[in-house]
Amino acid sequence: MEIAEISVLIRLAIGAVGTFFAILLWSKSRDSAWVLVVIGTLVSYTEIIFSTLVNLKLVQPDAFFLFGLEGFPLVHTVLVNLPMVFFTVAFIIVISRRRLP
Repeated sequence: MEIAEISVLIRLAIGAVGTFFAILLWSKSRDSAWVLVVIGTLVSYTEIIFSTLVNLKLVQPDAFFLFGLEGFPLVHTVLVNLPMVFFTVAFIIVISRRRLP
């Protein structure tokens, strides 16, 4: 087994554990900030799975394009950036609740 394969397996395993606990947290908390963190974690794990499928050549990364632009992978771009959007909105919600003097 090569180092790259071990790295992918470790990434999948750690992502699965994090996603499992995120789902447990989601069932216990209805706070909007925490729900956004959980959704960001789920989307992040979806990106890990998608990248793994692309590396295994089971999925074509260029199947979807944005506005017909050749070579711009829409799915990959969204999956990579969407978790940070959810985390940012969650942080903004928490900051807005704790108004600084």
